[in-house]
Amino acid sequence: MKSVTAALASALMLAASSSTLAQPAPSATLAAPPDAPPPRETPPGPHAVHIESAPGLPTHTVYRPQDLSAFGGEAKLPIVAWGNGACSNAGLLFANFLTQVASHGYLVIASGPKDAALPAFAAQRTGQLQPAGTVPAGRTRDEDLIKAVDWAIAENAREESPYFGKLDPTKVALMGQSCGGLQATAMAGDPRIKTVVIWNSGVFNTPGPAPGGAATQSLSGATNESLKAFHAPVAYFLGGPSDIAYANGKNDFQRVTVPAFFGSINSGHGGTFNHPGGGWYGEVGVRWLDWRLKGDAEAGRWFVGEDCVLCRDTIWEVARKNLD
Repeated sequence: MKSVTAALASALMLAASSSTLAQPAPSATLAAPPDAPPPRETPPGPHAVHIESAPGLPTHTVYRPQDLSAFGGEAKLPIVAWGNGACSNAGLLFANFLTQVASHGYLVIASGPKDAALPAFAAQRTGQLQPAGTVPAGRTRDEDLIKAVDWAIAENAREESPYFGKLDPTKVALMGQSCGGLQATAMAGDPRIKTVVIWNSGVFNTPGPAPGGAATQSLSGATNESLKAFHAPVAYFLGGPSDIAYANGKNDFQRVTVPAFFGSINSGHGGTFNHPGGGWYGEVGVRWLDWRLKGDAEAGRWFVGEDCVLCRDTIWEVARKNLD
């Protein structure tokens, strides 16, 4: 079995060009840097959340409001497909954060079965749920995100489905962390996608083999060419200069031509996903989705305007382009 250090080196897949590094040096560790901002408790949304392995999609894990009777007609659930860090197939690896998103009225589909074992590096994350998985640890692929979207749209149209008429196929987002962010980047050209959210991730800035060798490079097809296929607004949320993806994510933000937001908080590569309610990440992630998928103008004020909420918050490093 690989050591935690070796697993991180191969699985997290992200490295920055040495010519662009800032201090402190980027790291693949999931531990927060010593000068990270204090944890922020973000309250859940109004919906209790049910997590399931849905019939017809055993390769994924579904997070959704427990009571689906509240949805349909004019109140349909937007669809969010999620790719895990390390391209892990563990559907509960980001359970805390994805539960927060679903509690605000979203159908979230994470790549990986619900009963998959967590990867070894998950032990680094404070508060990480540690289920007794029966499915061996494995890796997902870029196409798993589109598989999730295809399934959700089909379920919305299937009369026997509990989701019949309750989902909105016109409001679809791709999200992912680290390697999962690369997967979202690779699939962002799908015309059904209305927004993309990249967490602690960015394509490799330099040509040649990826850190970790050919095996890790093959986990995602994302390249700088993938950025040209973006057609919908994108948000990049990074973990500050100590985040191994910081330089790459910042470079991607500069390259994309679609409306884009860049926000970075000094949380390291592991972010704040496991803080109560997802912490800082849970707060901004839900507001971005509320704005881009639900048309919530109040949520949009967090990202646009001369005095946008995150612009005024000194904890955040912010950049924007073509965004209104």
